[in-house]
Amino acid sequence: MQRSIINDFAGWPRWRCMLHFCAPVGSREESALSQALWALLAPKFIVVYVFVASALYVHFRGRVRHTFVRQLKDHSTIMAPYNALMYLFSAVPSKPFIDVKKLPELAKLRDNWQVMRDEALSLMGEGQIRAATGHNDLGFNSFFKEGWKRFYLKWYGAPLPSAQALCPKTVALVESLPSVNAAMFALLPPGGKLNRHRDPFAGSLRYHLGLVTPNSDECRIYIDGELYSWRDGQDVLFDETFIHSAENKTDITRIILFCDVERPLRTRWMAAFNRWVSRNIIRASATQNVETEQVGAFNRIYALFGRGSDFLTRLKRKNRTAFRTVKYALIAGLLYWIFVA
Repeated sequence: MQRSIINDFAGWPRWRCMLHFCAPVGSREESALSQALWALLAPKFIVVYVFVASALYVHFRGRVRHTFVRQLKDHSTIMAPYNALMYLFSAVPSKPFIDVKKLPELAKLRDNWQVMRDEALSLMGEGQIRAATGHNDLGFNSFFKEGWKRFYLKWYGAPLPSAQALCPKTVALVESLPSVNAAMFALLPPGGKLNRHRDPFAGSLRYHLGLVTPNSDECRIYIDGELYSWRDGQDVLFDETFIHSAENKTDITRIILFCDVERPLRTRWMAAFNRWVSRNIIRASATQNVETEQVGAFNRIYALFGRGSDFLTRLKRKNRTAFRTVKYALIAGLLYWIFVA
C-alpha cells in the first residue's frame, strides 16, 4: 500500500509553490512563452514591424542603393510605410523610367515647350530663377550649393502669385492639367551637379521637359543607374523614389520644366487618400519665390532650426570650447527628454 502511494506520487507533475501560487513547472513555462508571444503581437510592435519591413523594402528596391547607415538617416525612411502602400497600389510599373504615353495629358506640355522656354529665358534674364534666400526650402536645400536654382510655378496648391505675374502662359498650361501637383523651372549651370539621392514621397512621379539644354549626353541624369540626357522639346517620366543624380559637364546652362505628377493608383479610395496627403501634408513644404509669398509650416519650422544651425556655426568659428559646451548640453537635454522626461 505504501509503495503504491509512493509510485502514484512519483507520477504526479512536479509542483512549485511560492506566495500561495502553485502551478506545474512545465505549464508555467508554456504560459510565460505564450504571454511573451502575445506581447510581441501587441499593436505597438506591429507598427514597428510594418515600419521596419517597409524601410527595408525601400532600401533594397532598385539596383542602386545608399549605404545602410545613410538610408537609416534618409528622409525616405520616415516615409517608407506610406511609400510601400503607394507601390502596392500603383497602376504603373515599378521601374525607374515610365513611358510618358501612360499619361497622355502631358503631351499638352510637350506641344507647347517653346512657349514655356520663352518665359523661362525671360525669368533667367531677370535673375528670377535663383536659389533660396534663406532656410525656407527644406526639400531642395542641399542642391543650392552645387549651383542648382529654381523658380516655383506651384507646389501642391494654387500657383504662386509671382508665377502668375511673370509667366502666365506657363502657369495656364500647368493649371489646365489636374494631375500636375507641382511645377517649377529648374536650372543646372555648367559644372553643376546633384549628388545621389532619393525623393521621399512616392505619391507622385517626376516629369522633366527640356526647354534650354546643351542637347548633349554630357548633361544627364542617372536614375537607378540608367542614363537619360535632356534634349530641347523632349520629355521623360520617372519614379523619383529610385536613387538618382544629375550633372552638367557642358558649358551651356540647362533649364527644364520640372513637375510632380500624381501617381496613377488602382483604386479610387487609395487615389483619394493620396490626394488628401498631397494637399494637407506635402503642401506644408511649400516655399516662395519672393518674400511676400507664404511659406508652408514645414519650412517655417526648418527656418527655426536653420537659424540655430547658423548660430552654432558662428560660435564654432569664434570659440570651439563654447561650441562644444552648447553642443553637448543640447545632446544631453535631448536624451533626458527622450528617456527621462
